[in-house]
Amino acid sequence: MTAGYDQGFVEQRVATADGLTLYTRIYGAGLGGLPVVCLPGLTRNSRDFHQLAIVLSTAATRPRRVITIDSRGRGRSDWDEDKSRYTLPVEAGDVVSVLDALQIDRAGFIGTSRGGLILHLLAASHADRIAGAVLNDIGPVIELEGLRQIQAYLGRDRRPDDVSEATTILKEIHGPSFPALGEGDWRDMADAIYRERDGRIVADFDPAIADQVRALDLSQPVPDLWPLFETLKQVPLMTVRGATSRLLSAETLKEMTQRAPDMEALTVPGQGHAPILHVGDIPARLAGFLDRRVR
Repeated sequence: MTAGYDQGFVEQRVATADGLTLYTRIYGAGLGGLPVVCLPGLTRNSRDFHQLAIVLSTAATRPRRVITIDSRGRGRSDWDEDKSRYTLPVEAGDVVSVLDALQIDRAGFIGTSRGGLILHLLAASHADRIAGAVLNDIGPVIELEGLRQIQAYLGRDRRPDDVSEATTILKEIHGPSFPALGEGDWRDMADAIYRERDGRIVADFDPAIADQVRALDLSQPVPDLWPLFETLKQVPLMTVRGATSRLLSAETLKEMTQRAPDMEALTVPGQGHAPILHVGDIPARLAGFLDRRVR
């Protein structure tokens, strides 16, 4: 375990079942009680959760240990030589490896986009490890329009010269869906997404992951996950939806609340896919859910 390069966390590397090394951050490492584990989106990493993790781990009333994970091929975790292993089942197994390595029997979880899909799989295979879950802009039905939008921006090949230009690119691509974000929020997003590698500013993930998404055939709807949701809804559950999201529809969120009447739902104005969780009153809403229901 080593000190983090940002204040507020320590770093720990964990071996996967097939020999890769995953990077994790642990905020509030000395705290007891039920921790919170954060799972990032498709091409994102643990830096997305930094500000939220600081809030949750330093809360005055009930501070929590928070673990954030770079999935394989993202951030500071190893890239997989076998690109076919960038799959939800493999990555769900990686989460279990992290829980076992950190001796975590049960935890609350926050899953953004792909991280929330991983939670659906974990509910089927390791439901006893999930004390509660927050799904960030993801549900059992994935809209084709949203997937096409992801394909489109992953297909762009514009490479920034510095973080300032990276910030500008992000605003140009995502600005219409995120009118609530200020200049500092866009810079935070750029810092989370990009990294200097070999003297260049690059998106911080294995390009093979984007290649997989670009190769998807989106001429037909993708299979829904309602059977897995039936298991996930048995734990305390909250879903956050960006009001302008094209991946999680308002109709799907409504059906989720009908099937899971105890689920808490939060629609975030001025944000799309996926909401930035440290903006506005979202941290307080998440902390309230965790304090009330995830124990």
